[in-house]
Amino acid sequence: MSPIPPGRAQLKSRHVNLDTGRENVVVISRRSTALRPELFRGFSRVELRSDSQTQLATMLLTDDDSLVGPDELGMAEPAFRRFGRPEGSYITIAPAPSPQSLDAVRAKIQGKTLEAPEIGAIVDDLAHYRYSDMETAAFLVSSANFMTSGELIALTEAMARAGTQLKWNAKTVVDKHCIGGIPGNRTSMIVVPIVAAHGLTIPKTSSRAITSPAGTADTMEVLARVDLSVDAMKEVVASCNGCLAWGGHVNLSPADDILISVERPLALDTHEQMVASIMSKKLAAGSTHLLIDLPVGPHAKLTTASEAMRLRKLFQFVGDRFGLKVEVVTTDGRQPTGNGIGPALEAEDVMSVLANAPEAPRDLRDKSLRLAAHLLEHDPDLRGGAGYARASELLSSGAALRQMMKIIEAQGPAPSKNELGNLTVDIRAERSGVVSMIDCLRLNRLARTAGAPLDKGAGIKLFKKLGDRVEQGEPLYRIHAFEPSGFDLAVGMAQLDSAYRLEAGAGVSQ
Repeated sequence: MSPIPPGRAQLKSRHVNLDTGRENVVVISRRSTALRPELFRGFSRVELRSDSQTQLATMLLTDDDSLVGPDELGMAEPAFRRFGRPEGSYITIAPAPSPQSLDAVRAKIQGKTLEAPEIGAIVDDLAHYRYSDMETAAFLVSSANFMTSGELIALTEAMARAGTQLKWNAKTVVDKHCIGGIPGNRTSMIVVPIVAAHGLTIPKTSSRAITSPAGTADTMEVLARVDLSVDAMKEVVASCNGCLAWGGHVNLSPADDILISVERPLALDTHEQMVASIMSKKLAAGSTHLLIDLPVGPHAKLTTASEAMRLRKLFQFVGDRFGLKVEVVTTDGRQPTGNGIGPALEAEDVMSVLANAPEAPRDLRDKSLRLAAHLLEHDPDLRGGAGYARASELLSSGAALRQMMKIIEAQGPAPSKNELGNLTVDIRAERSGVVSMIDCLRLNRLARTAGAPLDKGAGIKLFKKLGDRVEQGEPLYRIHAFEPSGFDLAVGMAQLDSAYRLEAGAGVSQ
């Protein structure tokens, strides 16, 4: 054990069963024998040290000796896991000054354009959990009003370099990404096996849901393990040409995960931050060719074609700067894609498409084929314009399904059973008419309120889409849940506003 530096107190670590999200939090007794808590007044955080290991944390006080004794340092789950020392280790603790990079954040708030080293320092501190959520929010807000092209490039590069950077033994490594916001849009789980069955390399890393009812990783986890290590991921790709893994487990662009988790509750989603977020992860993932899906619709993230055009130019600008070939397509974002919203229901849709089942959602199948066709066109041995025919052949012949089953087997079994929620209710039309509008945002909220994605079998099963004729009393969709409290709340919300608009005529809003 290294000698205790002057002015530092030493306490014995204790693992406290507290989930504090992203923030490192420690707890000490108000009657601590090793230090006087009042000495830390004026400091929002403390520095922990054990040998060469250091960590910043927010300090809380307790009068409950059963939680933390006078000679102990209670470490909440994130802090204990990241510090990496066994329980009972002696740890020194001292007041910690704010990260120096916060000076750059303050300058940005005042309107200064930041240089690349300043942005690099901010990202490094973010990736090492040196910022509180409040300080992270300050950086996001300071960048929300205006970010120069130079700042965008610097932020993308710094975030890509902050974590794992994957390399592949393939000249062409394809990937796709949708900016999100559309319920049930699980095209990646169909595109990956189609493209992999053709022979192109497509190591797909995906996120878990933050404010949506399911991310691709949540839905894939219904079928297989997604928390793969880098080595395990490489083994799956080597044997299957592709994978569907959780990007957070392989530490791709870790600062981005922190930024996303803070900006979503603040409803901050500027184009520049979105582009830096997505492109940093794709660069870190080793992609050479990237397809971006931009859904456009009245309740999507992008509501107009002009918004989509501006975002497309930003993606292409960053791609050109880093040598990543980027293709951007706009798609119909006026309604959910597929019939299910929530991990288990979406997985059911995916497997029905791959199995060519008669009841498979046609819109999910068609969109997946179009996206897969774009990626297949990057195969130099495929004749130009033949991508769609090849994608259709691989899906119709069962080759894509066989490839998906191979990927599932290689990644390993799903961690739990994922039956549909046994609490159900059908939300019915209050009058007859034609479906002219579906509020995607509200359906997302309803599915999350019902328990998705935490409860894999919670969510919404859709029965009607745009243009469908509905009779009074006919079901629009079915809510699935496990917990009565969430179920009752979701039902009440749906009865207040079903998210569907019915018109007497046959028109569909554009």
